[in-house]
Amino acid sequence: MTEPASALAEVYDNIAKAAKIARREPSQIELVAISKTHPAEAIAPLIEAGQRVFGENRVQEAQAKWPALQEAHEGLSLHLVGQLQSNKAEDAVRLFDCIHSLDRPSLVSALAKAFDKAGRQVPCFVQVDIGEEAQKGGCPIADVPALLAEARAAGIPVMGLMCVPPFGVEPSPYFALLAKMAADNGLDKLSMGMSGDYETAVMLGATHVRVGSALFGARG
Repeated sequence: MTEPASALAEVYDNIAKAAKIARREPSQIELVAISKTHPAEAIAPLIEAGQRVFGENRVQEAQAKWPALQEAHEGLSLHLVGQLQSNKAEDAVRLFDCIHSLDRPSLVSALAKAFDKAGRQVPCFVQVDIGEEAQKGGCPIADVPALLAEARAAGIPVMGLMCVPPFGVEPSPYFALLAKMAADNGLDKLSMGMSGDYETAVMLGATHVRVGSALFGARG
């Protein structure tokens, strides 16, 4: 196998092992390959190895490289995993198949308008500020029920919750809290876990893991 194919196979194998420990089916977990900062020529080998779901942090970066990749390869799904400015909502709705960073009422309004204008709806995760770190974005924990109610009233298809735990600490309590919050609010999808902790996330219920450096190496 080529190096990208080998890295991809290893990540899928680790997901399967973690799922087995948790008595889950590996098919319940979607691997989102985080391709931010990596050029199209670094992404193509993973596509050729079979990966179809990718994540980007910035709308403009995705606009620059993904249309050509999508034209060259069938069946690709693109997820926005970074902060979304309200004035970029229309661009995001046109380009992405899932948004992981719905975190405030103004973005609910912007997305609802963008959905109407584009004639399409994009499933969203509400991003939770699980570690109370304002610099990361995310809805404060106490405000999540109200934001979910507002999103549902606006017709936003909310599929689950997303979080980024604080760096350098044990992530398990944060993953467990997100899973409890999702269950309490009638949601069954969890976007949590990155290259350093995706196996832990899988064991605690993640349905979407966002893995970058384990697949691509250090950021470009």
